[in-house]
Amino acid sequence: MMPLVRRTWAPRGQTPLLRHRTNSYRKVSAIAALAVSPGRNRVQLFFRLHPQANINAHAVRAFLKHLGRHIQCPMVLIWDRFLPHRARLVQNYISKRKAWRSEFLPAYAPELNPTENVWCYLKTNSMPNEALYELDDLTQSARRHGRSLQRRESMLRSLLKHTPLFLRLKLDILYAGVNNCRPSRPGGPRGARPRTLSDWH
Repeated sequence: MMPLVRRTWAPRGQTPLLRHRTNSYRKVSAIAALAVSPGRNRVQLFFRLHPQANINAHAVRAFLKHLGRHIQCPMVLIWDRFLPHRARLVQNYISKRKAWRSEFLPAYAPELNPTENVWCYLKTNSMPNEALYELDDLTQSARRHGRSLQRRESMLRSLLKHTPLFLRLKLDILYAGVNNCRPSRPGGPRGARPRTLSDWH
């Protein structure tokens, strides 16, 4: 993912320059879920970071196990058709929990997934213009901004309301998603760092 550059402040006549690395294949993958309480009066963000790794079925199952420890009530898991979400390993894990139900969003409809708004917010509002060179720095920055967003329930509500979905179920509703970002890529005078979300709180 190419680093993001956003308009910023600088002294008159001094154009700010961001130097970043190129040709770097290091990345931080992220998995997250927005949880809406049965009474629809509380929204929480759960996330987990996976530095230099891809999100696979085992990572999704491990994430669901952690969610189960935090959300001990019936819930509907609403997510996209990402291959690990549909993996037999994951679906078998869900089917063994009688109080859980899995529903898939339509294909090619990211606008229906509230976690896409989480990724977008972190990349364009919290982490732009950060020209990071090391994977650890990118991981720490993503974790710090993700945890900061966890404490802003009003923003989480706004990100949720930005989708055209309607919340009618009297169960915990989970909107789950995955993303990944790469550290800055060496080179060029312009550029910021990549971002993504995720790390378990």
